[in-house]
Amino acid sequence: MNDVLLAVGTTKGLWLLRSADRRTWKVDGPQFRMRAVAACAVDTRRGTPRILVGASSSHWGPAVSWSDDLGGSWTEAADGSGIRFPADADASVEAVWQLRPDTAARPGVVWAGSQPSALWRSDDWGETFSLVEGLWNHPHRPTWQPGFGGQAIHTVLPHPDDDARVLVAMSTGGVYVTDDAGTSWRPSNTGIGADFFPGEPPEYGQCVHKVARDPVDPDRLFAQNHGGVYSSADGGATWLPIAAGLPADFGFPVATHPHRADTAWVVPLTADSERMPPNDQLQVWRTTDAGASWAGSTSGLPASFYGSVLRDALATDDVEGSAGVYVGTRDGSVYASADEGESWSVVARHLPDVLCVRAVQLP
Repeated sequence: MNDVLLAVGTTKGLWLLRSADRRTWKVDGPQFRMRAVAACAVDTRRGTPRILVGASSSHWGPAVSWSDDLGGSWTEAADGSGIRFPADADASVEAVWQLRPDTAARPGVVWAGSQPSALWRSDDWGETFSLVEGLWNHPHRPTWQPGFGGQAIHTVLPHPDDDARVLVAMSTGGVYVTDDAGTSWRPSNTGIGADFFPGEPPEYGQCVHKVARDPVDPDRLFAQNHGGVYSSADGGATWLPIAAGLPADFGFPVATHPHRADTAWVVPLTADSERMPPNDQLQVWRTTDAGASWAGSTSGLPASFYGSVLRDALATDDVEGSAGVYVGTRDGSVYASADEGESWSVVARHLPDVLCVRAVQLP
């Protein structure tokens, strides 16, 4: 097996870990010291991996940087112009929350989601980005409201079989979909709850925490909501609750299996008023039947644990066979599972708050 690269973004920098067996890890870092790394991606479509990082400095602001030598050196667009609103937009990028390489069929295309809620497209492998104005100019945008963590697009899911279809999710605002490459967008939240609104759930305004796409059936989606876990079998047109069998329906992340249909992981937390793991035990739950049933795992995970796992701090690798699963916590620990979440081992401790993790098998 080729080495697996695990990128860990934190509130104070980036750590890069490598392993030949997903059990013993070499840890390198920090890079981007004192910069919050809320988004990272590893793009292997060209053969030579490119690591992309969205890092924010309290002094210099946010920027997207890239490395083509596994973190040995880094480049960013001159004058910070890689991701910047047009002058007439009357807005500035506060943070980059998501970086998403497109599929192999669309080389060079990389997507970004930012705070404030805006979608960006790059056609040069993430070096410069242009604003997707169809979503920015949507009539709903002035009424999108910030959640507790901010008002940002945190999920970008291009459809693997149709380059005109892209799904985004934001807190708050919910899920939006385009079928015409970004010219027009429609809310796609039917069935997703919004308990903080009186009456029936609205057309939009849901606080969707994360959405993940099934790689085998791209119209199968999983969503972790601000209260509620959901699945869609029709590309997000309608959603059904699938939290029955979980110890709690609150949480932030959701991740899918890289090669197997109907398989996803979540990290439950108790009610919004507490946001702690059930029974004060860090636990990861998996479904293999699109949410009809769930099984939890605590083996190797800490008890007497009171922290949380943020929306992009749960990830799977793309190794054939048994998928690796990775969890980063707000107490600066990172856990890895080489057996699809059955058991866990700690691979890093005492880092700053973990904001995101990404894992890929190197070519």
